[in-house]
Amino acid sequence: MATYFIVDIKEITDPQTYALYRKDVDATIERYGGKFLVRGGAYETIEGDWQPQRLVILEFADEDQFKRWYNSPEYAAIRELRFKASTGRAVMVQGV
Repeated sequence: MATYFIVDIKEITDPQTYALYRKDVDATIERYGGKFLVRGGAYETIEGDWQPQRLVILEFADEDQFKRWYNSPEYAAIRELRFKASTGRAVMVQGV
């Protein structure tokens, strides 16, 4: 069952460090079979007051594959860059 990683980046506090993260993240995602479905595109709020600043949605084949990527040494090394350079929220959700 497909698994999705949804990230709502509220603020990029250090654009230079965030650029380092963006430069290296693609290769880690591809290595673990993930792909971007959404990467900061235009949006329109339809219900409620949710105002994402930068919305990212990744798709993985299943939860195990997602967790292999998220906990991999390759991603762990650069994930800290994202934490240092931005604030946000993230969830993992299983598809149907």
